[in-house]
Amino acid sequence: MNVFAVEGLPEIQPGDDLAALIEAQVDLQPDDVVCVASTIVSKSEGRQADLADFPAGERAERIARRIGDLAGERKDPRFAQAVLEESEELLLEEPMLLAVTHFGHVTVNAGIDRSNVPDADLLLLPEDPTASAERLHERLGARVIVTDTSGRPFRYGQRGVALGWAGMPAARDWRGELDRDGREMDVTVQAVVDELAAASNLVTGEGAGGTPVAVVRGWAFGDHAGSDELFREAEDDLIRPALQAWSNEG
Repeated sequence: MNVFAVEGLPEIQPGDDLAALIEAQVDLQPDDVVCVASTIVSKSEGRQADLADFPAGERAERIARRIGDLAGERKDPRFAQAVLEESEELLLEEPMLLAVTHFGHVTVNAGIDRSNVPDADLLLLPEDPTASAERLHERLGARVIVTDTSGRPFRYGQRGVALGWAGMPAARDWRGELDRDGREMDVTVQAVVDELAAASNLVTGEGAGGTPVAVVRGWAFGDHAGSDELFREAEDDLIRPALQAWSNEG
């Protein structure tokens, strides 16, 4: 397959037609996968915000004070309030805010960004990244993944992940297929949208690169069952209750 960044996109503003801007820079093919950074999706959807929009409540004040004490520096309780409002729940309140977003993604600070936001203090994640991907898919006629970068437990560094997708399943489901020795696989489900998001991140880059869209060309899903189960449900998660128990003990 071939992965390349889309060059020439302008700084995205609220209300911009992302599909039209992308189409103006690249001739897409029906089997392409267009990986779009959540930052420009959020900007086009008006998800910029200021700290003043989030007057801190008692819980946010407590969280900011506790994390500030641990870090040895003052933390703005309004930022903690923004995280609370963008979260379904907090799995950890210290030494960081580990949040479950309203659409099921688990990430630090509910994915709120404070970089590359020239006209506001904060950039919130899209409210519904899959709905955003579906709108782009309908316009572009290609498969779409809305991506973000996220840290990983037990490893340094960040990698690209999928927040929303359209035109394709989230995963290849290998269960029921045979390995080379004829054994039936019963647990393997390959999160291809995450793998494609990570591949796109290699060419879009971070920081001041200014290339928030990548195209994956020549990749095929293959003859496999598909699955849209990407965000693990709480009742199937072994880690979430352990984190909550540890946090409550603290």
